[in-house]
Amino acid sequence: MTVESRRTAADRPPLRPPAGPDTRRTRLGLCSVTFRRLPAAEVARRAADAGLEVIEWGADVHAPAGEPGTIRAVREVSDRYGLACCSYGSYFRATPAELAAFPAVARAAVLLGAPRVRVWAGGTGSRSVLPDERHETVRCLREAARIAADHGLELAPEFHGGTLTDTVASTVRLLDEVGADNVRTYWQPPQDAPDEQALAGLVELGDRVTAVHAFSWWPGNNRLPLADRWDLWAAALGLLAGRGVEALLEFVPGDDPAVLAREAETLRNVVDCDPAGHE
Repeated sequence: MTVESRRTAADRPPLRPPAGPDTRRTRLGLCSVTFRRLPAAEVARRAADAGLEVIEWGADVHAPAGEPGTIRAVREVSDRYGLACCSYGSYFRATPAELAAFPAVARAAVLLGAPRVRVWAGGTGSRSVLPDERHETVRCLREAARIAADHGLELAPEFHGGTLTDTVASTVRLLDEVGADNVRTYWQPPQDAPDEQALAGLVELGDRVTAVHAFSWWPGNNRLPLADRWDLWAAALGLLAGRGVEALLEFVPGDDPAVLAREAETLRNVVDCDPAGHE
C-alpha cells in the first residue's frame, strides 16, 4: 500500500463534481484522441468552434503524464477556448507493473482540472482471463481508486473489448469487486451489437455510467456519420438524461476534422430530441 493510499477518508478532498451550473444535464464534448495528429491548440479550437463544451485529453499524445509542462500548456489551451476538461484519458491498464506510476497519472489529471481518470480494466477479455489475473486487475484498480480519491478524482474504466469491461455482466461484477464509491464506467455501443441489445446493456449499467463515447460503427468498425445510428443514440442519451453524464464524440468518419461541426450538431440534436422522434 502506498503512502498516499493510507490517508483516511476524512483527509481526502471531496470528489469534484462536473463544472457548470447544472451538473445533471448532458454535457457534449470531444475525445482529443479523435484527432491525434493535430496539436492540442488546434483540437481545442475546433471543439470550441463546433460548440462543444468539454474535452477528454488523451495521455498518449496531447497530455503525457510525465510531461507536466505540456499538461499545463494543454490546460491553458482549454481555458483559452472555454473548454472544461471532463476527464483524463489515460492508458493505465491496472497491472502490477503500472501501479507505481499511477500517482503521476492522478497528478496529471489534477493539473488538467479533470474530475475523472479514464483507465483500462486489464489487458485480457473476461472470457479468457485466468482467476489470478482477474484478481490482480481488481486489486490494482482498487488501489488506483484509493489514490484517485486522495486527489479528489473519480476513476472509470473504458467499456471495451479485450478487457474485463468487455461485457455488461463482467463490468458489473468488476465494479462490485472493486467496491469503491469513486469508480464508475464509461459506455459505448458494443461492436456489432443490435440497438436493442446495446440499449439493454445500458439500462442494466444504470447510474454506474459516468460518460459515453459517441460514434456510429456499423458493421464492424466501419465508421458512419453519427446520424446514421440516430435511433440508437436518441434512445441511449434519452436513458441517460438528467444523470450528469458527458457524451464525447470519438472516431469521426475518416478522422476528418472537417466533419466535426456536423457531428457535433447531430449530437446536439440527438440530446435535444424526444427519444420517440427526431424533433
